[in-house]
Amino acid sequence: MRAMVLKVPGQPLVEERRPDPVPAPGELRIRIEVCAVCRTDLHVVDGELPGLKCPRVPGHEVVGRVDLIGNGIARELLGRRVGLGWLGHTCGHCRYCRSLRENLCDEPEFTGYTRDGGFATHVIADAAYVFPLDGFDDPVAAAPLMCAGLIGWRSLRSAGAARRVGLYGFGAAAHILAQICHWQGREVYAFTRPGDEAAQAHARALGACWAGSSEDKPPEPLDAAIIFAPVGALVPLALSAVAKGGRVVCGGIHMSDIPSFGYDLLWQERELVSVANLTRADATEFLGIARQAGIVTKTTAYPLEMANEALSDLRAGRLQGAAVLVP
Repeated sequence: MRAMVLKVPGQPLVEERRPDPVPAPGELRIRIEVCAVCRTDLHVVDGELPGLKCPRVPGHEVVGRVDLIGNGIARELLGRRVGLGWLGHTCGHCRYCRSLRENLCDEPEFTGYTRDGGFATHVIADAAYVFPLDGFDDPVAAAPLMCAGLIGWRSLRSAGAARRVGLYGFGAAAHILAQICHWQGREVYAFTRPGDEAAQAHARALGACWAGSSEDKPPEPLDAAIIFAPVGALVPLALSAVAKGGRVVCGGIHMSDIPSFGYDLLWQERELVSVANLTRADATEFLGIARQAGIVTKTTAYPLEMANEALSDLRAGRLQGAAVLVP
């Protein structure tokens, strides 16, 4: 197999050839068709997440075909297209797993972070954490759904029944979520980097009723705001944009420090919450919604060996939608 490997955090990935991996009991091997590139991969590569052990193969938005199974796995899975996301394994016995909150598991494993991921030609997965992608005929289009779509969906659910929804950071997750909001009859207000007219035009093309800079006030108070950009300074801006009783949802795994702000921004029952990881139930529910809503993802394809270029383009904001690596 070939893999793009993180040897030292903060340094470019290195291409390696390795023996093809063999699944253990309860596992399967995926021959990767495509792996999308997520902002969380940047946090992994840049060493911004704790406990990272190298060498590590990043990547957790995997679509591919099952080509080898371990003991105890149904043979019917062989040849089937499946998706693999961020949540790679949970313990099943901690109080969070027992209360249907496996996203908060005390002993989790994460694809591309604590176990090798999808910037490769093959990946080993716990069979209980892959999702059949029957009906998703384009693997490139499906790959961003496996994290950008999933975390966006969990964030939207956390926002409740909000009618006016602000999306801060119009990247891979927001461009999927804007389509779902439009399909559901919600109003989308898109906030981008100052001066990013391309992202604002993209948002309007996907149904946003307003698009502007993250420093702008929306024309109407928002019922909820979801922050995807890892910028703590957006938190007080989003709080100032939501109406009384509104909620601000932080949808990323990492964020720069949040600056101090006056209590008046939080008063009148505004809420500030975070979203952590996702559950398998989230994935099952979202993939059904994605099919019903006819989600169309915008992607830019890179060959696997250009993973460093894809990460650089994502970091610099040169992409609309999602980057995907094609082995």
